[in-house]
Amino acid sequence: MIETGKKIDTNFKLKVVQDGEEKEVSFSELLDRKTIVSVYMKNNTSSCDRQTLSLAENADWFDKKGFNVIAMSKDGCRSHKNYAKKQGINYTLASDPDYLFAEATDSIVDKQMFGKSFTAPSRSAFVIDSDGTILATVEKVDTKAHAEELKALIESL
Repeated sequence: MIETGKKIDTNFKLKVVQDGEEKEVSFSELLDRKTIVSVYMKNNTSSCDRQTLSLAENADWFDKKGFNVIAMSKDGCRSHKNYAKKQGINYTLASDPDYLFAEATDSIVDKQMFGKSFTAPSRSAFVIDSDGTILATVEKVDTKAHAEELKALIESL
């Protein structure tokens, strides 16, 4: 996992759903102010739904504090559009099937599911300055209280 204070490479492209529209952007374009990136596994799964809904319910608070919110998974933009509409998500959803963000933050971990081993991004969150500097990390997201843990982290910065 990347250390606080280090800069990540922001020169990679992602497909995102922003304000109901699909587009491809450079990650650096998403950093027009301090940004929270919350990494989750998959749309429409119970833990991930709790994680993303927690952010949606508190999106105004983050905005008033001067932070963008991005939730990122390997799901495609069509899935993200439907998910945002169904869940009432009003922040950016990013599609990262190639784990480019996870590589940039050194957050790819070994996992096991149904007896099979694989590597994938960790369920983590990053507070990133507009220049790509990592201001803080949550290495293991509490899906039931994700927004609260991020609010406390932001207040401590």
